[in-house]
Amino acid sequence: MRYLFLLIISFSQLFANAHIFVYHRFADIRYPSANTTNQELIKQFEYFKTHNYKVVPLNDILNKLSKKEEIPSSWVALTIDDAYKSFYKNSLEIFKQYNYPFTLYVYVEATTKKYGDFMTWEQLKDANNYGEIALHSYAHPKLHNLSSKDIVQDTKKAYDIFTKHMGYTPKSYAYPYGEYTKEVTKTLKENFDFKAILNQSTGSVTKDTNIYDIPRIALVGDVNIKHKLRYKSFNVKWYEPFEFPQDGILKRVHAKVDKSITKLKLYITGEGWRDVQVKDGIVDIPLNIYLKRARTRVMLGTDVFTISNNIINKIKKGKNNVK
Repeated sequence: MRYLFLLIISFSQLFANAHIFVYHRFADIRYPSANTTNQELIKQFEYFKTHNYKVVPLNDILNKLSKKEEIPSSWVALTIDDAYKSFYKNSLEIFKQYNYPFTLYVYVEATTKKYGDFMTWEQLKDANNYGEIALHSYAHPKLHNLSSKDIVQDTKKAYDIFTKHMGYTPKSYAYPYGEYTKEVTKTLKENFDFKAILNQSTGSVTKDTNIYDIPRIALVGDVNIKHKLRYKSFNVKWYEPFEFPQDGILKRVHAKVDKSITKLKLYITGEGWRDVQVKDGIVDIPLNIYLKRARTRVMLGTDVFTISNNIINKIKKGKNNVK
């Protein structure tokens, strides 16, 4: 009986997958591809409530992650990118009604220069009473097209302005557009004291998630929240691809997984899913695929919900490339 109990405990921990979601605009019909209606938001919040999900501050997940502790599968964190005014005017009250915390990532230039669609610093300070405000760059650039010097310059400018207005330093950072490379991450880690950095990739968060590469699932448009909550992390050591091929042709997918696995599913943006064979824990698939998207997602999984993401971004040639 004791053995059975331990087996059940280890099995449940093995599949402990928390979820972080990201929103953009709220009740703003001008931008349907980035919008969440209030009706949809309430539907999602009711699902969390009635199915015993616990919406926690992002910091609760980050604290567990920093200690490599198991994160309950029932935990959900909510984030919002860009600080569009539509959140403050249209949907903040819903978050308050449900008492659901959030982390809002500020596009600092838009707020500082008072672009019409974006929250003011005064509104951000008010929102800070109900959630946390964090950093989403100064000029919202595609970081992988910048030099390390320019990345540091943009981030420091945002960091300093943020600190001046909010009265504290930002604890976490979200990549603009969710796009980055290993060099971008390295630059941010070496020059700033962010507790965590978040991307915008489909997946879940486990104790083994890279704290500087945390996945968030976008909730825009009409969402099947039940399906979004089914995503689990799959452990893969990626060898190829590491970066977007210069000629635009993906020639190989090479990775290592558990030796007990004999078959997986492979997804490539623009190509869909296909079944692939695994031999002695090695995935090695020769390909000759012209990549149609500058941001290409390569995924391996035991099924379409249990996955590992490998995102490669095409780097714009020129003097500003990361070096």
